[in-house]
Amino acid sequence: MTKIWVIDDEESIRTICTSALEDLFTVESFANASEALLELNSTQPDLIITDIRMPGMSGLEFLDKVSDKFPEIPTIIITAHANIDNALSAYKGGAFEYLTKPFDIDEIRKLAIKATRASNSYNGDFSNSTENNIVGKADSMQDVFKAIGKISKTDITVLIRGESGTGKELIAQSVHANSPRSDKPFVAINVAAIPHELLESELFGHEKGSFTGAQTQRIGRFEQALGGTLFLDEIGDMHPELQTRLLRVLSSHEFYRVGGQKPIKSDVRIIAATNQNIENLIKTGKFREDLYHRLNVFRIELPPLRDRKEDINELVKYFLSKSANELNSDSKAIESTAMELLNKYDWPGNIRQLENLCRYMTVMAPSSTITVDDVPDEVRDLSSNSSNTTLNETENTGSSWEENLSSHIKGILSDSNDLSEFSRELEKLLLREALFASKGKRIEAARILGMGRNTITRKIKELGL
Repeated sequence: MTKIWVIDDEESIRTICTSALEDLFTVESFANASEALLELNSTQPDLIITDIRMPGMSGLEFLDKVSDKFPEIPTIIITAHANIDNALSAYKGGAFEYLTKPFDIDEIRKLAIKATRASNSYNGDFSNSTENNIVGKADSMQDVFKAIGKISKTDITVLIRGESGTGKELIAQSVHANSPRSDKPFVAINVAAIPHELLESELFGHEKGSFTGAQTQRIGRFEQALGGTLFLDEIGDMHPELQTRLLRVLSSHEFYRVGGQKPIKSDVRIIAATNQNIENLIKTGKFREDLYHRLNVFRIELPPLRDRKEDINELVKYFLSKSANELNSDSKAIESTAMELLNKYDWPGNIRQLENLCRYMTVMAPSSTITVDDVPDEVRDLSSNSSNTTLNETENTGSSWEENLSSHIKGILSDSNDLSEFSRELEKLLLREALFASKGKRIEAARILGMGRNTITRKIKELGL
């Protein structure tokens, strides 16, 4: 029978994993990595599941040793300390998958089955690294971190999609910095900021005398990025003529300078980004479908800040510290009431808007602590309006939801004394809405409802959801 090792200093995690997997695999658990490493000398499992932070040897240190001696053994890293550095370290160290606590039992079962059926495709060694300043504990950002980790050793073309201000260039830089091309240039160009008449020369360069004003030869961005990464921001705004030219370069891996006669080899990794709906642009004839498929080899979706508000507190702390360093000022704290306003705001400008706000408050706040009065009026007013929306809507109806629900229950009782079916339907409604609010993530839905993850899994089955 396939053998799995579970390594975690928390007995509860070892028990949960064992219970989830023992009907499919032979499971052996260890309270520390050193004990498991000694056991490796005499026997080897088919899969290892290990925590990152443990007393003594960490899970990442253990992973390094296992990858050196037994690279064929897949490893799943689990951690309660989710950040991009841990994710990248896990994948670079050879992890098959990276999983954050708390995790769904069904998820760990599926991953174990997948890992034991497949060879470890993520093992490898990368010496090139950089400091990562991407903050995000939300599930959606964890998915982004995992994506970066998985493609870190490849040359695959990447398309980053997300609203303006969500940090698309920062993600592109992280992909580059953690790739085999990290010691080569990272060149970025915003194609929407340059008139299309000039963009061709910007991308591909030009020869002397190729057009009026071309008094010297010019090297374009493709040549500047030789061996490295070319980041094409706002690709959805590229003129159709240049789309055709770009498609040709991506297909042939060579290009001509404007006015040039000699083909130049193109050795660059392409990362493109857009805030537009490319599919709609294709339907209206504004974007080439074949170019889209060339760019959309691997897609990373960046969530807007309003959908990852659990990250706002950490982002504010990070940006206040960053602003203080940049402005040569003392770092400022922020009152809980002021932070509440920031959490209620919808942030149409996303991360960029929040960073600029923190820079503004660092300069303008008169004391060492930012208060409600230091928050700009437009943020304070819209935050207040948002918090009053539900109350106003209730007042306009003339009755509260409690009264409406009570009236409905009384109506049911007048027809029947049996509330069991109503209770079932009410429970189903609550569960359905929690799953909708959590975008189908059972762990988050369980948190919303105050349930355990095992309970919500059982309820979903019982209620037929």
